Amino acid sequence: MASAAVQKLLPILTWAPSYDRRDLRSDLAAGLTVGAMLVPQGMAYALLAGLPPEVGLYAATIPVLIYAFFGTSHQLAVGPVAIVSLLTATALAPLFEEGTAGYLSAAALLALMVGVVHLVLAAGRLGFLVNFLSHSVLVGFTAAAAIIIGFSQVKHLLGISIPRQDHFVDTVDEVVSALGDTNTATLVLGLVAVATLLVLKRVAPRIPAALVVMVGSIAAVQLLDLEAEGVAVVGDIPGSLPAFGLPDISGSLVGNLAMTALVIPLVGFLESIAVAKVSARRHRYDVDANPELVGLGLANGASGFFGGYPVTVGFSRPAVNDTAGARTPLASIITAGIVLATVAFFTPLFETLPKAALGAIIIVAVIGLFDVGEMRHIATVKRTDLIGLGVAFFATLFLGIEIGILVAVVASMLVVFARISMPHTAVLGRVPGTTTYRNVDRFPEVETNERVCIIRIDAALSFVNATPVKQLLLEHGRPMAEIGGAVVLDASGINDLDATGSEMLAEVLDEYDDLGVPLHLTDIKGPVRDVMRRAGLWDRLGVRIHPSLDDAIVALDAGREGPLDQRATGVDERPDPREDRTAAALPLDGRST
Repeated sequence: MASAAVQKLLPILTWAPSYDRRDLRSDLAAGLTVGAMLVPQGMAYALLAGLPPEVGLYAATIPVLIYAFFGTSHQLAVGPVAIVSLLTATALAPLFEEGTAGYLSAAALLALMVGVVHLVLAAGRLGFLVNFLSHSVLVGFTAAAAIIIGFSQVKHLLGISIPRQDHFVDTVDEVVSALGDTNTATLVLGLVAVATLLVLKRVAPRIPAALVVMVGSIAAVQLLDLEAEGVAVVGDIPGSLPAFGLPDISGSLVGNLAMTALVIPLVGFLESIAVAKVSARRHRYDVDANPELVGLGLANGASGFFGGYPVTVGFSRPAVNDTAGARTPLASIITAGIVLATVAFFTPLFETLPKAALGAIIIVAVIGLFDVGEMRHIATVKRTDLIGLGVAFFATLFLGIEIGILVAVVASMLVVFARISMPHTAVLGRVPGTTTYRNVDRFPEVETNERVCIIRIDAALSFVNATPVKQLLLEHGRPMAEIGGAVVLDASGINDLDATGSEMLAEVLDEYDDLGVPLHLTDIKGPVRDVMRRAGLWDRLGVRIHPSLDDAIVALDAGREGPLDQRATGVDERPDPREDRTAAALPLDGRST
């Protein structure tokens, strides 16, 4: 049995030595199903990336094998995907003409660079960086990308030729201008392909619809001689296996591809780890983010060395893999074998494959990326998340893919900063007959004392929100000055305090002293307490620090400020003045505090 360290480095050793032969039938079925799906998808996504069809097949062979050895998920299926293909085309189109040797070499170099970025993230344990792209923002970005991808394939469905455009609006303009050149036979073939894919997806999801469409459209071209009617076909596809080689590397080219090489791992890893965790929960095993980065990095490196282009995990293939019964990564190994056999022996069969069929496969594949249901869910759960979603959507749609993803990341961070800068606060009152305090706005039955204002802040106190929090405390403090009251700050929701936050508290104390209003603090967490000690606030507040809200209220009612030993221990060791009081339980009515 391999050691734990070796198993962590090579996850295949965790399942292969103890492989259960009863899983073979399920893995074989899943491998064959995904393989039949991946052949047409690989060719279609290569077309989207501006690459020959065989490059898509290369990217669906060796990288799939490598990931099966080094990935921790049993159901993930790597390979070409729509968004990464579009990002590849966006990066390469300004540099080289599609289909040229320079274009192909640059695609392989991009895959290699993406692999290096994945490995660097793994070495530095920097997988957390994907958290800078929130779920809502990713939904907006993905929806816009789906529209761009889908519309980019309209030219293949119409049988028209238009130059690749950098922006969606320009593509729409070109398509509209060329509508008069629509090839009727191509349009009919494309629409039939789309309809077939949609119907089979709904009524027979286990059937490899893309393969059915591919075979049917090839037969239609040959039987009806549609090439003579102007239907564009793929043409000659080399039947050789992917050859090992280092892509051409130049400093200027690396610089031109650097941004895309950073964006693809950001988007790809976020998708892959999300899908992997869902599968892992369903099948009750663990997925480690760091080995996943290693697996994706080595898969992309292999794609670069074997003439492919960047790969990642999409949403559809893992779902199909899981549904088809995949139990272990052996299913992916079988999938790679299917694609390798296709590359080696069957590529001549695809020479008359119409590009309209490949365009239809892409269009139907990206329809699911425009997730209206998830948008509704986000709006229901947190309406403000729609801001980040909308910014990402429109930025991607009108400014381009790369700028869109950068705007999406910035939008995610701005949403976070906005929430931190406007923390949730509540004025509290006591639930009758208890020692529990709740938000007066949510619990109208609570009891309040007009001479004591209790405030809770549910956020870390930092430079981001120091000013609004100070204003809040002063707004509540000034009325207390007029009646000789006090303010109690419930710090149970404050989990961190930075230098700016501590300085803000000191300023509030100064102004409260000028007003003659005592400020008491309760329920201070350890990390916050440590900062307060170093800032001198702990000693300054002294006896006005209490273990709990009720301790503070009891002390104020008794006409004293608090236990003297608070400054040293933070724990009230005096006899409890409430020992004769009876506390009733708070009703569990499910309302938020």
